[in-house]
Amino acid sequence: MARFRRRTCIILLLFILFICSIMMALKTLRPDRAGFGDPFGLGLLPELQQRTVLLDSKQNSLNRAQGDTVTRVSNLHSIAVNTMKASMSPVKKLEEELSSPNYNFHIFYYTWYGNPQFDGKYIHWNHPLLPHWDPKIANNYPKGRHTPPEDIGANFYPELGSYSSKDPTVIEAHMKQMRSASTGVIVLSWYPPGMADENGEPTDDLVPVVLDYAQKYNLKVTFHIEPYKDRDDRSMYHNVKYIIDKYGSHPAFYRHKTSTGRLLPMFYVYDSYVTIPEIWANLLTVSGSQSIRNTPYDALFIALLVEERHKHDIHRSGFDGMYTYFATNGFSYGSSHHNWAGLKAFCDSNNLMFIPSVGPGYIDTSIRPWNNHNTRNRVNGKYYETAFSAALLVRPEIISITSFNEWHEGTQIEKAVPKRTGQVVYLDYKPHKPNVYLELTQKWSEKYRKEQEQWLM
Repeated sequence: MARFRRRTCIILLLFILFICSIMMALKTLRPDRAGFGDPFGLGLLPELQQRTVLLDSKQNSLNRAQGDTVTRVSNLHSIAVNTMKASMSPVKKLEEELSSPNYNFHIFYYTWYGNPQFDGKYIHWNHPLLPHWDPKIANNYPKGRHTPPEDIGANFYPELGSYSSKDPTVIEAHMKQMRSASTGVIVLSWYPPGMADENGEPTDDLVPVVLDYAQKYNLKVTFHIEPYKDRDDRSMYHNVKYIIDKYGSHPAFYRHKTSTGRLLPMFYVYDSYVTIPEIWANLLTVSGSQSIRNTPYDALFIALLVEERHKHDIHRSGFDGMYTYFATNGFSYGSSHHNWAGLKAFCDSNNLMFIPSVGPGYIDTSIRPWNNHNTRNRVNGKYYETAFSAALLVRPEIISITSFNEWHEGTQIEKAVPKRTGQVVYLDYKPHKPNVYLELTQKWSEKYRKEQEQWLM
């Protein structure tokens, strides 16, 4: 009996030693960085790791946002910097997976959205229903405002929800999406300090944060100067001086290399046609009374072309080029694909840049319920690809994309998800995934790169 017990103890001791050796072996296989509860192998999934960082950072940011509103605004940049530091390591891993940026693909970007967590209220998501200018027609349509978060001023619903443009994790997610689409230059909607559109609030204080995150993803930022009251040659000179003095030294500030080898900032000027050519010429011609030419603030100025006659006004004004903005084929002369060849020829003969604007579709009936006739169906991405094809046919130096996130007009390529509420059924990208328009953009960016190499041969 004693011998049996001794044998049992020896076997039990050997079994315990075997288990201990197995545990030690497993410990050596486990990554050193893994702490308690950290899923084994997470480092092999950069996409999942990045999403985890973003969600954790977003929750921390939301908790901080419960404090005083003034403190939130003043600390915005420091919060963004801390968030950037926390996620810098995953981004380095993602660099190998993300498509290289194409600095000839420019994309329009809006930072006018707000929510109670970051802004104390909803901004732009609660967009009013705009009345038709004819009272008889207006009476046939609903009035009022949208009531987020379930009811927003858009026909599609963002994957990120009714977000705030001040949320650093939202900005980071946007940069990652734009980079994954192989775009290279963010065309940032901009009003002078203290100014905003009639449904928004000033956003100039967000520019440093946007620049910092753009740099992190190797993107560049240029400015889309929006129309404001009494915009003229003098105010524009001060706007350009302000932007270059304040932001021009940032590594993410975009400069375009001209055919003569100069590196110049670029400014898109929305609704430029509202100001007469004589006023623009004061600023944009060498002999103008407010001339910006051959000064430290000289730049490339790109005017919006809507009607055919605008091309002559743009030339007389001293602009360096034209863009078409609207993602509605047939809506205006400039947005009609079949006119692009003629516009490119005019620009070539007058030493101007022609920058066609392509978009995935258009629908703004959530804010203009009477505007059904201007809707352009996405046709599961075919409308977008047709626009890209038309743009490549004219061999432009730059292609602009309308838009990353103009949700009110349904031109966004940002991720959208299916959503149904008691009152609203939102459109979505099915049968495709939420990132389908980012993937299509990346596809055409690569195609443009290859074709451009052939053009230059």
